[in-house]
Order: sequence, then structure tokens, then C-alpha cells
Amino acid sequence: MTATIDAIRDTLIETLELTVPPEDLGAHTPLLGALPELDSFGVVQLVAAIEERFDITIDDDEFGPELFGTVGSLTDFVEQKLAD
Repeated sequence: MTATIDAIRDTLIETLELTVPPEDLGAHTPLLGALPELDSFGVVQLVAAIEERFDITIDDDEFGPELFGTVGSLTDFVEQKLAD
């Protein structure tokens, strides 16, 4: 999980232009509803960035509030997609 969570942190910071250090984004850090940058447009940008960075496809029916609940839930999802 360490390498994936580091990559997720970097992707969040770069895509949403966050001004927090990566270590402030722990597995339990809330995302959707907690980050003003993660609005509907931010979600679309983030999905595109994750698909490109990890070479995965996220189908429309796969993402919802639970996916973007925390850094950990997003990391777990990406790791599952990579394992498939």
C-alpha cells in the first residue's frame, strides 16, 4: 500500500493543486466533502489523472461518494484495479 498511497497523494496534490505536504494526507484523511477542491469538476480531473497514472479504467458505475471517502478508500480501490 505504501507505494500506491504515495502515488495517490502525489496525484491528489498535483491534480487538485493542494498546498498540503503529502504526509498530511493519511489513509484516514477525508476527501469528498472535506476538500473544497474536490468538487464535481475536481472528481472528473482526478479520475482522469488516476486512470493515466496507473493505466487503469474507472467505469462510471465504479465511482461514487464511498470511493472518494478517504485517501485510504481511494488507494484500496486503485490497488484492487491493479490486481485485476
